[in-house]
Amino acid sequence: MSYDFDLFVIGAGSGGVRAARFAAGFGARVAVAESRYLGGTCVNVGCVPKKLLVYGAHFADDFELAEGYGWSLDEAKFDWPTLIANKNREIQRLNGIYRNLLVNSGVTLLESHAKLVDAHHVEVDGQRFSAEHILVATGGWPQIPDIPGREHAISSNEAFYLGQLPRRVLVVGGGYIAVEFASIFHGLGAQTTLLYRRELFLRGFDGAVRRHLKEELERKGLDLQFNADIARIDKQSDGSLLATLKDGRALEADCVFYATGRRPMLDNLGLENTAVELDERGFIRVDDDFRTTEPSILAIGDVIGRVQLTPVALAEGMAVARRLFRPEEYRPVDYAYIPTAVFSLPNIGTVGLGEEQARQQGYQVKLFESRFRALKLTLTEDQERTLMKLVVDADSDRVLGCHMVGPEAGEIVQGLAVALKAGATKRVFDETLGVHPTAAEEFVTMRTPVGG
Repeated sequence: MSYDFDLFVIGAGSGGVRAARFAAGFGARVAVAESRYLGGTCVNVGCVPKKLLVYGAHFADDFELAEGYGWSLDEAKFDWPTLIANKNREIQRLNGIYRNLLVNSGVTLLESHAKLVDAHHVEVDGQRFSAEHILVATGGWPQIPDIPGREHAISSNEAFYLGQLPRRVLVVGGGYIAVEFASIFHGLGAQTTLLYRRELFLRGFDGAVRRHLKEELERKGLDLQFNADIARIDKQSDGSLLATLKDGRALEADCVFYATGRRPMLDNLGLENTAVELDERGFIRVDDDFRTTEPSILAIGDVIGRVQLTPVALAEGMAVARRLFRPEEYRPVDYAYIPTAVFSLPNIGTVGLGEEQARQQGYQVKLFESRFRALKLTLTEDQERTLMKLVVDADSDRVLGCHMVGPEAGEIVQGLAVALKAGATKRVFDETLGVHPTAAEEFVTMRTPVGG
């Protein structure tokens, strides 16, 4: 059978664009349909604009530190609309880059909604296209719990486009998005409270990392309330919001921001017209080669609910393109030792297993840990402390996990991820010379175990 395209990609986010570009480069006839924005969540309402806001929030700390180094500053003033306008301009520039990447690769770009008609056909604006392979890369979408007054709350999608910085913000959630936005709002001057329904945020991260970040955020004055959740939200006559908690307390705010999870974006996708199945969590079920239960349809990225990170979606997109159109170069995606950063203030950087995970997997572990006040702070009154931790297999000496809370943690852990991927032992770390004076050298100078 002759098809219009060899590959039709639904969704022009990180994974979809990567798969489309490289498939076209391998000689395939490729089309991409995107109804919202080029670049997906990461570029538009995710990691890129979020980190720009984190940079903006960090200046408050920088101004305070400057005095210890002899700088006399006039009173600093922050203007939220300026930050948002500049952020918007940068996102528009990136949208253009993504458009050029696709078009210059020979990909047919359809900027409209695509719906599956059957296993080999897609409909866009009333026009039907056939494809030998269809790739679903539609990403995820934030979800707000179905409570009374949920219409008064916002998610990360809306937070990037607020007209003004709210004076009082309630951030609800315990994942990395909640922690990051709590740091952003607090750093930019909003009175910020983080509410989380469990004992401690960042479930799944190393316990020492979680506890250390809690201490540092509280030291900075961020109001953390655990075992707390909202029962209802009411809008008051003056326009402010009243959040009634499940324990009966009431908190006033100007903004209630929810970061309580994301769902796969499957709206009006037409999956019911195919044999594609969802898993028990509602994500598209795929095998190790990203094939769905409909052989001609594949899926990658957040919509399959594996590891919801941009570099992972990129790797999955590359794997699909190679397997389909350059099989001699195909390599399966390796999900081990994926480095992760949380751009809270201070940052978290982590790669490999946390202490609790290592023990659960049956390892006998040695732990190496260091907490210190960074050199940059010694001329200031800032008492922030950095945490570094290594989790080591006591039997093989292999380093199983590296964890850091402190400035530029993500930048430092990226290099360590290479070492862990290569199977570095603690002896290799010990024999590696440090760059002095830096915080990063602490990872190769920790000699005495603190526990096991």
